[in-house]
Amino acid sequence: MTMQTLSQYHVDQTDLRDLYQQLQHAPAQHLNEARHFLRNQLQHATPQLADLPDNPAQLETHILRNNARTARAWRDYLMTRKQGQPRRYFSTRSHALYFLRNVAPTKLVDGAWLYGVLRQWHDPRMHDLVRTYLEELGDGEPEQNHVLVYRQLLASHDLRDLDGLPADRYMQGALQLALGHLTDEFLPEVIGYNLGYEQLPLHLLITTYELAELGIDPHYFRLHITIDNASTGHARRAARAVLDNLPIGSGQQSFYRRVRQGYQLNELGASSTSVIREFNLDRELCRVLEEKAKVARHMHSDMCRIDGRTINEWLDSSGRIPALLEALQQKGWIRRHQDPADSRFWRLIKSDRAPMFGVFSDYELQLLHDWIAGEWQCEQTNRLAARRSHAGHPADAEAKESLRREEVELQKTLSKLSEQERTRRLIELLSPAEHFTPAGLAATRIFAARL
Repeated sequence: MTMQTLSQYHVDQTDLRDLYQQLQHAPAQHLNEARHFLRNQLQHATPQLADLPDNPAQLETHILRNNARTARAWRDYLMTRKQGQPRRYFSTRSHALYFLRNVAPTKLVDGAWLYGVLRQWHDPRMHDLVRTYLEELGDGEPEQNHVLVYRQLLASHDLRDLDGLPADRYMQGALQLALGHLTDEFLPEVIGYNLGYEQLPLHLLITTYELAELGIDPHYFRLHITIDNASTGHARRAARAVLDNLPIGSGQQSFYRRVRQGYQLNELGASSTSVIREFNLDRELCRVLEEKAKVARHMHSDMCRIDGRTINEWLDSSGRIPALLEALQQKGWIRRHQDPADSRFWRLIKSDRAPMFGVFSDYELQLLHDWIAGEWQCEQTNRLAARRSHAGHPADAEAKESLRREEVELQKTLSKLSEQERTRRLIELLSPAEHFTPAGLAATRIFAARL
């Protein structure tokens, strides 16, 4: 199935970035907007296109068959790599970092579509969905909490600034948040979305493999490979949840149709593979430098001139970055397709006493490095660049002790509340905006112990 772009369907003038932020931090105030947005997107989720069997009783067999197909494709991929084929997804390390940044709005609300099922935690039909949500939260363990791990990954590569991302990057995150806060109204769609999202796709396996090759910690992605398995993991539970909640009698067909619609919501907005395909090193470098120019113009000395213009004059108007880069090459300041250390411009920004030290983030430096290196790029340069890239996991002794103290304090607070109030408070702390905080992690452990 082909992902749709925003231009192919109506977003009802909703600013996806604003809706995404609103549903993260003040959902109760924006439920009407979320409801309208969700209904609108469901109109574009054609259930007939869902890659699902007509008979829900065949779901588990269908999932196992798809899993076997993915396993064969993965085996073929590994064979091609052993035969010397290049990486399929990431041409350079900056390409991989671009991917991590552009899929961040989705990854930073991982599991949010299931948040609403917590209110029905005592219903046996909800058990698989509740367990899946808690496992997305790592059962309160920081090194297993998907959102916290991804936040750590972004921080380790200086990728936390998401300003300027295209609107379609927020589609999946906004859908997940809307489903999670409107579960009572859209339970079949939540179950269907969960069924689609929790399958093990080939792109996840390849992404994990190639990130590791480039020295980028793949822990976040590896978590999903193990937890989404079709035998005992989230994929199997997702199928069971459909059957557990399927009505008996005349309402079954309507319910399953809504499940299929929810499944199709996974096809809206930008996908992992579409983000990977669209990367263009020249275009991304120019975008970054144009953003820098908005701040840097008028801040340089007039002593240095390139092709008769000062640096301030080059940066004074938008659209001049490609010409400036060409002029820097003509003057020998940048030597393309060579070791970046041979370029005077690189030494200005990346050396022990670089005059422009700190001007560029790690991601921006990697873009410049890969663009200058060009055809000179090789596995050795990737390995050298990767030495500073490991994210590490937020689970050192000091952090664990802090979490233990947080849990003790939370237990004291909960002891003063009624059973109903305790449950409500725990569920609040397990929200998409709170669960990765120390209090949220502690609440997750307490809540998980109830099941």
